[in-house]
Amino acid sequence: MAQEIERKFLVNGPFKDKAFNCTHIVQGYICHENGNTVRVRVRDEQGYITIKGPSDDGGLSRYEFETPISKDDAMDLMKLCTNGYIDKCRWLVRSGNHVFEVDEFFGDNEGLVMAEVELSSPDETYEKPDFIGKEVTGDRRFYNSHLLQYPFCKWKDEI
Repeated sequence: MAQEIERKFLVNGPFKDKAFNCTHIVQGYICHENGNTVRVRVRDEQGYITIKGPSDDGGLSRYEFETPISKDDAMDLMKLCTNGYIDKCRWLVRSGNHVFEVDEFFGDNEGLVMAEVELSSPDETYEKPDFIGKEVTGDRRFYNSHLLQYPFCKWKDEI
């Protein structure tokens, strides 16, 4: 079983000048209930379908299955998605032995910028870049599927 282990953070400083890659992502959710999600994503010209299970350790890790599909198939599956789409750019920034994925959100989530780092174990050490702010691992408000129902523009003043 594929296990995704990641930590999520708010971004509180400049990062784009440190990035070595940037891609545009549009994603929607066919299902998101009880911690289970089925996500459809188009990243530049490639489609993906991803199935994630619930986390039993405060959001640090969860089952993840992802497979590439054609962009056309992904666009067809987007028609089954509920609550609209997430629109963002993903910037990749190296820090030590890791790559931080920095998501800059648009639309109703404009102004939200988050970074995540994937780990091979929950206690793996990593070097935080200087733009990393508060950790939000496990805070459901920052799950992409949650941002569709409760976009950042409605609660950004709370953080």
